Amino acid sequence: MSYTATLAARFLVTAFFAVVFLQSAVDKLVDREGNLAFFRDHFKNSPFPSEMVPLLLSALCALEMLAGGLCALGIVTGSWARGGFGIAAAGVAVSGFALLALITGQRLAKDYAGAAVIATYFAVALIGLSVF
Repeated sequence: MSYTATLAARFLVTAFFAVVFLQSAVDKLVDREGNLAFFRDHFKNSPFPSEMVPLLLSALCALEMLAGGLCALGIVTGSWARGGFGIAAAGVAVSGFALLALITGQRLAKDYAGAAVIATYFAVALIGLSVF
């Protein structure tokens, strides 16, 4: 891959996850009650007791904010353009961990179609990490 293509790939994957996770985290903060209702219903047949849903939602929101924030900071500082494992790469890596948390929840809720969608995002994260 040419140097220009590598830089473009780094920028695009970092920007992609900044948008995905910052929007998702902000939505969880702005519409907490709506998200709690959705998550309680979504996980009603999972091993998670209803009382754990607010804690899990907060933990997921924090993980998404960290992933999106690191990606956004990586974009602003241009760390995607430098070699090595910088802020942008760390953001993409944390995005992978956030996606693992999401796919675990989807599988436990037996939402296999939702898990399949998340698997595609996870593939983007793995491909993205390979260009850092």
